[in-house]
Amino acid sequence: MQKLKIATWNVNSVRHRLSLVTRFLRDEQPDVLCLQETKVLNELFPAEAFRKLGYVHQAIHGQKAYHGVAVLSKTPFRESGVQDFCREGHARHMGVTLDNGVELHNFYVPAGGDIPDPDLNGKFAHKLHFLREMEKFFARRKARKKDPVILLGDLNVAPLEHDVWSHKQLLNIVSHTPVETQLLGEAQAAFEWIDSTRHFIPPQDKIYSWWSYRAADWEASDRGRRLDHVWASPGLKGTLKSHKIVKKMRGWQKASDHVPVIVEFDV
Repeated sequence: MQKLKIATWNVNSVRHRLSLVTRFLRDEQPDVLCLQETKVLNELFPAEAFRKLGYVHQAIHGQKAYHGVAVLSKTPFRESGVQDFCREGHARHMGVTLDNGVELHNFYVPAGGDIPDPDLNGKFAHKLHFLREMEKFFARRKARKKDPVILLGDLNVAPLEHDVWSHKQLLNIVSHTPVETQLLGEAQAAFEWIDSTRHFIPPQDKIYSWWSYRAADWEASDRGRRLDHVWASPGLKGTLKSHKIVKKMRGWQKASDHVPVIVEFDV
């Protein structure tokens, strides 16, 4: 058995928050860190800063000022590559296969704008299309669900009632609308994914990974949403060992509005 500690974090600009990422890596020492919303072209990504910390294996899919994903690893990759889930051509996916055979898919699902109507809001239509493409991709591969596969990232959907501070008040708010939660549920069912957070934390317990910048005091109001996820294939069910959402990082100076989710496996 080999321990594999994986973290996912929407960093909301990797260059702007490089000191926070560095601090996180020194504190938590994950084997693999998957970032979303890096907001930087590949050639300007601060790769050397991460190499100095031991994350010498890097798979980067960037874009100027928007979107962008990256996988930083102490463990070598067998291969890496991008799947095109995104009709708009954004940098929103990076897949890698680690030396130990674990396949990782790092996603940044579109946020979807403010109006939950695909006819009135092209960003919302784009988000629904992206979620449908995720479902189709993994439905085609369901024969491989016994393989060690992990899907993680900012999926921009809080699917369950207690993944948001108020289910009733957020039913018509983008990220928790019935159409989004249904589509994410279909994507989860397509590969029989295990929701790692809810594997460790019962569905009736409230848990969040995102708190809006708009709140005057995010901690006191605690109006959060669980937008960041780590899903494991059925083949990894017996290997799940621990889980943590690093809530304290939302209070760090110049914090992202998301905090990391960490899952540890024995593989």
